[in-house]
Amino acid sequence: MATPDDERIALFLDYENLAIGTREQLSGMQFDLKPVADALAERGRVVSRKAYADWSYFEEDRRMLTRSHVELIEIPQRMGAVRKNAADIKMAVDAMELAFERDYITTFVICTGDSDFTPLVYKLRELNKRVIGVGVKASTSALLPPACDEFLFYENLDGVDVRSPEARAATAAEDEASVEVDETSAAESLEDLDRLIATTISGIQRTGQGAVLASSLKRALLRKDPTFTEADYGFRAFGELLAHLVDKSVIELSEGPAKGDPLIEMASNPEESDAFRVLGDVVSKLNESNGTIVLSGLKNQVRKQIPNFSEKKFGYGSFLQFVKAAQTRGLLDLNWDSDLNDYAVTPA
Repeated sequence: MATPDDERIALFLDYENLAIGTREQLSGMQFDLKPVADALAERGRVVSRKAYADWSYFEEDRRMLTRSHVELIEIPQRMGAVRKNAADIKMAVDAMELAFERDYITTFVICTGDSDFTPLVYKLRELNKRVIGVGVKASTSALLPPACDEFLFYENLDGVDVRSPEARAATAAEDEASVEVDETSAAESLEDLDRLIATTISGIQRTGQGAVLASSLKRALLRKDPTFTEADYGFRAFGELLAHLVDKSVIELSEGPAKGDPLIEMASNPEESDAFRVLGDVVSKLNESNGTIVLSGLKNQVRKQIPNFSEKKFGYGSFLQFVKAAQTRGLLDLNWDSDLNDYAVTPA
């Protein structure tokens, strides 16, 4: 499904920087590659994945990365800055070697917050390569993001929850409570498909790649899940799947530049407006009775009013993103509360 217009991406992870930054700055959470991989799948094809660390310190992480087909580069165990410098030098040399030997690679993703990699970013851009940085905000040098074409803060990616382990567990319990007992039912599979399509379209639109074509949507779905096929959901062709989504008011289609490859937009959905209204009402009522409202548990309160509520069917990657959208619409205020280790929600 690759086309000449696809971005070819090489991913490099300064893993110790990411793992320690995530653990120390984001409520002790463990770094997860999937949010990064999903964000890159919406931008192009990742053709090379390399991670650098002394893997004796990251046994569980090593298994996670191996399952994601990341090549693990072992940095011999040495003391302090010597080992760190060895990892930085090896990663920079490998990136430059790839830039010269694989001219079809258009984009380099450098996952680190270390300003030592700023010269590498400059050099890659001199070679006409697009550079995307990824790092944890609190442990990222102020010098690095401006050097990149685009910089993604890990905690802002869809699928990353920076709250305390207890708050994350509460949200997971909320999500599990909404799942019907028969998890293999056709109806639920189609609901999952609607959510996947909506979040993927929204993700592609956020990358600024222009209009979303049916062909580019299909390629992005396959990059997220190479086993994806519309036949698993009972459709004979991708066009038939798109027609189903139009009927359900998930998407809207218009004529594209090539026959049989329509333009796709998210449909205006009255259910979304109702969901925002209910969220605003819930926050107002809870504020009157309880005072301080936190994000944890708020989704359950919305589901008491809308039992089948899911932010993903409206194209939002997380409930936090949905609440931020409500804040943008002037329905509520959202602020991080370090004492609560959660987001505080108040009426606008």
